[in-house]
Amino acid sequence: MLKNRRSFYLSLALLSAIGCTRQFDDINTDPNAPEKVDAAFLLPRILRDATEALLLESWNIGSLVIQHTAKSQQVEADRYVWDERHAIWDAAYDNLRDVANIIAQSEATQAHNYLGVALVLRAWLFGLLTDCYGDVPYSEALRAREGINYPRYDPQEQVYQGIISELERANALIGSTDEVLRGDVLFQGDTQKWKRLANALRVRYLMRISAKQDVATALQMMMANPDSIPLFISNADNAVMNYRSNPPDQFPFFRFTPGFFNEFRASKGLLELMVEYNDTRLNVFYRPTPATENTANPQYAGIPNGLPDNEALAYNGGLEHQSRISAYFYEDAITSRGLQVAKGGIMTFAELQFLLAEAAEKGYITGNASDFYRQGIRASFEYYGLDATAYLNSGLTNYTGPREEKLKQIGFQKWIALYMQGLEAWFEWRRTGNPNLLPAESNQNENRIPVRFAYPRREQVLNTRHYMDAIQRQGPDNINTRMWHLKL
Repeated sequence: MLKNRRSFYLSLALLSAIGCTRQFDDINTDPNAPEKVDAAFLLPRILRDATEALLLESWNIGSLVIQHTAKSQQVEADRYVWDERHAIWDAAYDNLRDVANIIAQSEATQAHNYLGVALVLRAWLFGLLTDCYGDVPYSEALRAREGINYPRYDPQEQVYQGIISELERANALIGSTDEVLRGDVLFQGDTQKWKRLANALRVRYLMRISAKQDVATALQMMMANPDSIPLFISNADNAVMNYRSNPPDQFPFFRFTPGFFNEFRASKGLLELMVEYNDTRLNVFYRPTPATENTANPQYAGIPNGLPDNEALAYNGGLEHQSRISAYFYEDAITSRGLQVAKGGIMTFAELQFLLAEAAEKGYITGNASDFYRQGIRASFEYYGLDATAYLNSGLTNYTGPREEKLKQIGFQKWIALYMQGLEAWFEWRRTGNPNLLPAESNQNENRIPVRFAYPRREQVLNTRHYMDAIQRQGPDNINTRMWHLKL
């Protein structure tokens, strides 16, 4: 009897424990924090967040180092006194986690459109990382669930190989299934445009490594198969984020304080070249000096890059006589015209045309380099709603001379076309040396233009062994160490 009574109480206790456990699980499960999020909800966040981070870092550093803008106040960044630059690192790896979730979901359901798009985003984000830092965690990145909390840094050569391979796979996948791309705030579900972006990015990264590896065969294969490997064919294919007049999807600069935005002025070198060339993009990039704006005789005047604070403030008679950045990128960014100009760029048709012009000029592909070059100029003007006819007919843009001179012309025009895409302009300048920029005046980097970001400081503490391996392989962790694809 006693034994039966003990069994009864034991069973009762077990049932009570099970009930408590179930109640505990129910209480501690947040219905508003799902463990699995559908790709349709992950995709818009990735696109918005990553593009905004790129746009802001292109403004804060890229536009200065590539000399599209200059600082009139708080000039440290313009003098190459660079603090820790971790915005791209943080944004890329944060969003790559969600990209990995889309890949896992899509592979499980055979949703090839989502899988292909995720591979494009993965390639693009790792492209940003390696272009900013060099060797980065790649093959072991984002694998904490497998117990890899401290991923090794892959050599940049291997990162680029992985990027190009993923883009090739993305092209094959996209369009092979018929699921609708919900949440696509970039191309509104147009799978053909995603294929075009995958291949345009492949051209970009093939050209990026062209000084180190033979890329002619890969480029020729792409150009010979336009039906299966489509590229951008017009500005309608541009991979740019379009912003809105109402929050929360307004152009990011619109949220700046006026003082911060107006610390950035027109860079003297680019502005004066645009005036000399009678380049009508001038009115889109910059505004007349405050003293002459809205007068019968508006004047444009830039300032040199890298002046000390007091000299920058006083240059050309003071701030009233220095051109600011166009209102299209700030207070007018929410107007109809501003919405056509102020966008977040991943890659454009103009950039692709200049890359193809270079490839043709170097003999990597067949085709008329001059035609690609002129189409690149035309596409840049049309991007802003402008007509390039007079500019192309002026004689100043003629595609003439020996090969090196032609390559300089391509680089110069691509530099202008990448306005407000400062990091990409910087990446391309490092690779080609065009245009021939001089270091900023009064710079604090021994008269050298930086060529990379230093790794985030926390990597030295949290991932010390692999960080040190990368340093030993790549070189000192500073802004002057040339990464693999730049070492000739």
